[in-house]
Amino acid sequence: MDTSIKIKRISVLGLLLCYAMILTYIESIIPFFGGVPGMKLGLPNMVIVLLLFCYGEFEGILINVLRIILTGFLFGTLFGIMFSVSGAVISFITMVIIKRLDLLDIKGVSICGGLAHNLGQLLIAIFIVKTSGIMFYLPLLLIAGALTGFLNGFIANAMIGYIKNSKLL
Repeated sequence: MDTSIKIKRISVLGLLLCYAMILTYIESIIPFFGGVPGMKLGLPNMVIVLLLFCYGEFEGILINVLRIILTGFLFGTLFGIMFSVSGAVISFITMVIIKRLDLLDIKGVSICGGLAHNLGQLLIAIFIVKTSGIMFYLPLLLIAGALTGFLNGFIANAMIGYIKNSKLL
C-alpha cells in the first residue's frame, strides 16, 4: 500500500475515533430517560456501523475498543467500561455475522446491533446484581435498541454516501 494512502487511512480512522468520542461525550451530558436507568441513545454506534461497512471488521472493533477505553477513563468509570465493553462486543459480533451472511442492509445490521447491545448489557446486569428481576426492562430495551439501531443505521448510510463522494475511502 502506498505511503500516502496509509497516511490518509490512518487520518480518517483517527477522525472517526474522535467523532465517536465526541458523540459519547454528547450522549453523556444530554439527559435521556427512556424508562431504564443508564439507557442511552447509542450515538457512537453509527460510527462503528460506518466503519464495518466502509473499512472492515478489524477497523470497526479497533475504533470501538479504543473509544470505550478512552471515553471510559475520560468521562466514565471502570464499571461503565465493563458495561460498554459487554454490549459492544456482543453487538459487534452480531453485526459482523449478519453482514457476512448478507441478510440485511446497513439499517438492518444496525438494528440487530442495537438489540444485541442491549441484551448483552442486560445479561451483565443480571450477573452483577444476581437477580433476573431486571428482565422486566427487556421490552423497553428491545424497543429502544430497534429504534436507535435504525436511526444509527440511517445516519451511517447517509454518511457512507458523503464519504464515497468526498473520496475519503
